[in-house]
Amino acid sequence: MPTHIIKPVMSAEEAVSYVKTGSSVMVGGFNYGGIPYTLIDALAESKTGDLHLISNDTAYEGVGHGKLVQNGQVRKVTASHVGLNKVTQSLFNEGKLELELVPQGTFVERIRAGGFGLGGILTPTGVGTVHEEGKQVLEVQGKRYILELPLKADVALIRGYRADRYGNLVYFGTNRNFNPAMATAASLVIAEVDAILELGDIDPNDVVTPGILVDILVLKGDSHYASRT
Repeated sequence: MPTHIIKPVMSAEEAVSYVKTGSSVMVGGFNYGGIPYTLIDALAESKTGDLHLISNDTAYEGVGHGKLVQNGQVRKVTASHVGLNKVTQSLFNEGKLELELVPQGTFVERIRAGGFGLGGILTPTGVGTVHEEGKQVLEVQGKRYILELPLKADVALIRGYRADRYGNLVYFGTNRNFNPAMATAASLVIAEVDAILELGDIDPNDVVTPGILVDILVLKGDSHYASRT
């Protein structure tokens, strides 16, 4: 597994070879925005399966990480919204896919808790509803809260805008969405970017995800990039 200070640049195929059968995989994105399409396409082509997909949604049939669901590569989905992907719904209704729906704010806070080593978060969201079933409910200063446990993953596939060779990332617009949080909460972080710049070409004030969190860089749309360190 890469541990370089200067981050290795790989083809998408090489990078996703680190995703093993049975892995938990976080995928950035919100609807169409911020999805690492090059990495997802390579993972879909790899046929690696039995995955636990952790993402805000499951995109659409045949689009982005929706391909992983459609291919039957996913055994479990943890997400906030799956209403736009009929395949996800059908597989769940047929008992072929495990589905954990998490309120969106709770979803990102659980990821943050996983990334920062917290034991969980307390939230009033879902108290008194079916969502609290099977969960621990605590009372603090007279108010009831659900204890939500951290979310972590074996691998995070994230979408940045630009990186330098240390792996420092900047994002563009709303493509930022869940990507920075996910970069903190996985054992291996693979970042797809539009450009890889030389050291010093990114203003430190613009860095959102520090390079210490990033393990591998992949150029957008380049699935046959020669590895280099």
